[in-house]
Amino acid sequence: MTDSKKGRPTPRRKDAQPKRHTLAPVVTKLEKKRLREETRVARLAAREAYMRGEESALPARDRGPARRFVRDYIDARRSIGEYFLPIIFLVLLLTLIPTSATVGDNKGIPITQLLSIGVMYSVLLVSVIDGFILTRKIRKAVSARFPDTPVKGLGMYGWLRSTQMRRMRTPKPQVKAGAKI
Repeated sequence: MTDSKKGRPTPRRKDAQPKRHTLAPVVTKLEKKRLREETRVARLAAREAYMRGEESALPARDRGPARRFVRDYIDARRSIGEYFLPIIFLVLLLTLIPTSATVGDNKGIPITQLLSIGVMYSVLLVSVIDGFILTRKIRKAVSARFPDTPVKGLGMYGWLRSTQMRRMRTPKPQVKAGAKI
């Protein structure tokens, strides 16, 4: 083991610390306000581009020609799934109505509540069946139009979009309901 020294004295703490810690540049209140405003404007512009469906502003899950086709395919048709949320709200209101009918020896059956819950489950079942059929149609249409594109996940992507109310969909629908795709 050699006894080599570093050849210089150890620096004092008061000399070493300022060299290690660099100070952030001093930002004035006006600069902070300007930066905040620039950030806000950029964020609003990016959101508007996203809502318009510009490819550069879309997240990775919405990018690509196949995803755009699926969005247009879904937006061009009406489905029971997009009406599911309003129907559930209506069912909720109907279950609050205290209507009952007397049948035989029973004290009273809440007819309105039972019928409304039956409607809700019927719409749910029809929505699920429509989703499975829609998934198959989407895969078939994407395979025909974009032969080299993998169809994994596109069916679920379309089904989830079809269950959202039309005005709540993001990016906003680019085609009218009933348009030919």
